[in-house]
Amino acid sequence: MAVKLSVLFLLGLLSCVGLAQAAETGYQNPIVEQRADPWIHRHSDGYYYFIGTVPEFNRLVLRRAKSINQLSSAEEHTIWQPADSSSIGINIWAPELHFIDNQWVIYFAGAPVDEPWLIRMHALTAEGDNPIAADWSKPIRMHTPWDDFSLDATSFAHNGKRYLVWAQKDREKKYNSAIYMAELETPVKVKEPVIMLTEPTLDWEVVGYKVNEGSAFIKKHGRIFMTYSASATDHNYAMGLMWADADADLMDPASWHKSPEPVFYTNETLKRFGPGHNSFTVAEDGVTDVLIYHARDYRDLKGTPLTDPNRDARARVLEWDDQGMPLFNQDKAD
Repeated sequence: MAVKLSVLFLLGLLSCVGLAQAAETGYQNPIVEQRADPWIHRHSDGYYYFIGTVPEFNRLVLRRAKSINQLSSAEEHTIWQPADSSSIGINIWAPELHFIDNQWVIYFAGAPVDEPWLIRMHALTAEGDNPIAADWSKPIRMHTPWDDFSLDATSFAHNGKRYLVWAQKDREKKYNSAIYMAELETPVKVKEPVIMLTEPTLDWEVVGYKVNEGSAFIKKHGRIFMTYSASATDHNYAMGLMWADADADLMDPASWHKSPEPVFYTNETLKRFGPGHNSFTVAEDGVTDVLIYHARDYRDLKGTPLTDPNRDARARVLEWDDQGMPLFNQDKAD
């Protein structure tokens, strides 16, 4: 009898654990308020590390938690801020935390205070188990073949190669930014050649500004998927989708396919305005894919798209159709 009760107790406990894991996919949004360009890295230590753009655009902050929902109340730590006004100190945008070759890397964009639109890509590096407690390097400039407005660096590895993807003003200055890709020689050094993945030419990509930016990658069902964002960062901001076969030459632009329509955009009924600049992670079950993105819950801005601070970080389960394509469920609430 005692053995039977113990087995029943164990089964009940396992059931509760399963329910708890499943419950975590019902996210309490926003997961972090006033954090645009949200990025989550789930590390081997079991923590979710969160980084995003702060409204003041003047520092890099990290927080961590054992679950995505717990990030909202997690303590926040400033891990880098400029030492003086002549250094990179303003328009610090779109930071991403990566763990590459057993070291931490944060990619971000920024500009000197006295030249706020001289925005270029930079990186910080550090070693150690905990990036919050790590001793971070000074900013390292990420050089590209031509020197102009550049931001939104992200990185992914595939088939033994590591790539950097970023947004930059094109050489001909036709657009605010297009999206480029190159292999990385080191985590902080771009290797030539560089290819253009997408340029803002579709009607939905050029509202307010001609922009393609904010790339994020997820590998699934034999394909490499890239989401990106386009247009002005108000209610017109929206997400697009590109993909390539996993065995294709990723440095051949012809390998990439592009959806002609946005896949995630403003839904006034759901009070989701200008969703974009996303990242991907997995739920606490280690299996379920999760889309992390920012949006506002109102249309009429309090100031400009940049000075209105209320782009909040949100989470939602990413589903897949029977063809292996991602479902963004435009008309479904988070």
